[in-house]
Amino acid sequence: MSFDDLKGKIFIRVENIDNEIIEFEDELCIYRLYHNQCCCENVTVEDINGDLNDLIGSEILFAEESQSDEFPREYGTETWTFYKLATKKGWVDIRWFGESNGYYSEYVDFKVIKKGE
Repeated sequence: MSFDDLKGKIFIRVENIDNEIIEFEDELCIYRLYHNQCCCENVTVEDINGDLNDLIGSEILFAEESQSDEFPREYGTETWTFYKLATKKGWVDIRWFGESNGYYSEYVDFKVIKKGE
């Protein structure tokens, strides 16, 4: 499943857990954005623009993921990952920032957990 497959879902819960995990829950599944941290990188939620509560109880009309790694640094690399979601109540943009020494992943993982498994 890809992030844009969230279109049409209706969430009953949305939660930001310590700026390291964002969870969306519907009747059947939990959808998790996170990064499994390793030794030499850091990936966290940098900013949330909009109200996560606007995503609860209303059909997701728009879901998009995009990335940018066009910000050069003297040492290492950095990656910005953007998740945009919209319902009839409003838009939410979730901006993740990842940085490393260049040898480790800076990407956000998207996992679907079926309830009861």
